[in-house]
Amino acid sequence: MEHIDLTEPVGAAPLRPAKAVSPTVRAWLFLTPSMLFLAVLVAASLLVLRMSIGEKGAEWSGFSLASYAQLAEPYYLKSLLLTLRLALFSALIAVVLAIPVGYCMSRLQSPFLRRIFLAAVLLPLLVNLLLQSYGWLVILGPAGMLNQALMGLGLIDRPMMLLYNQTGVLMGLVQTAFPLAVLPIASAMRGVSRTYEEAAATLGASRVRVFCQVVLPMSLPGIFTGATLVFAYNASSFVVPLLLGGRRVPMLAVMVHDQIAPLMNWPAASAAGVVLIVTTLAIMTFSEYVTGRRRRMLEASQ
Repeated sequence: MEHIDLTEPVGAAPLRPAKAVSPTVRAWLFLTPSMLFLAVLVAASLLVLRMSIGEKGAEWSGFSLASYAQLAEPYYLKSLLLTLRLALFSALIAVVLAIPVGYCMSRLQSPFLRRIFLAAVLLPLLVNLLLQSYGWLVILGPAGMLNQALMGLGLIDRPMMLLYNQTGVLMGLVQTAFPLAVLPIASAMRGVSRTYEEAAATLGASRVRVFCQVVLPMSLPGIFTGATLVFAYNASSFVVPLLLGGRRVPMLAVMVHDQIAPLMNWPAASAAGVVLIVTTLAIMTFSEYVTGRRRRMLEASQ
């Protein structure tokens, strides 16, 4: 006797399973939004590159390398070296300050305390950069909080000049980019197994020696990553050097702004931007090479 399926209507075509989407198609669909965003950035970079070889007033039709030749003048070379020096020093200081914070975050057992630490570290990223810079103006001014506190303690007789010089700019750069150094360092230290520390302690190593000879060497990839992020972020900084340094600390981003706003010299500004991007990418590439090599050495030793 023929079996009749009562769940299907009479005369209806049998249901067929839906065709599964291939993993390749799913991957492309998943990457489409980010690829579109990157395409916009690449297009904007190409436009800046085209304007950098144009002429003032004829950015799209003219062709000239005068803007790049102008960057070889002492003033622009000094600005580029100043930008790289401040970005490098800020990266070193931020990493040194971030290492103990990252170590504490990686060793906290309580999830609540980890969230508190993470919120405190991320707080500068949640506050507008302009407001942070104005806060530094209040703190570092001649009649600011820092000078008043030092004079009240009797450590200084007259206010120190901490604004409109490299010291104030460096302090602002370190503070604003500090979270970018803490997060990769804490992640790298969290990946260091506690068994290595316990083994070193069992062999008689002190806490300081365990930290310096076990934790730090195994966390070098995260340290290099944090330093690279801070360097790239501060090399293109504009608000902090403009407000805390004024025209006395002419970092390259401030010079680009001056070429655009009052002078409307788009080729010169574009050429300076291209040089800054290329220099930053070259340093980041070298750092990534060192980080990858160190990571492979650690993997081979485990």
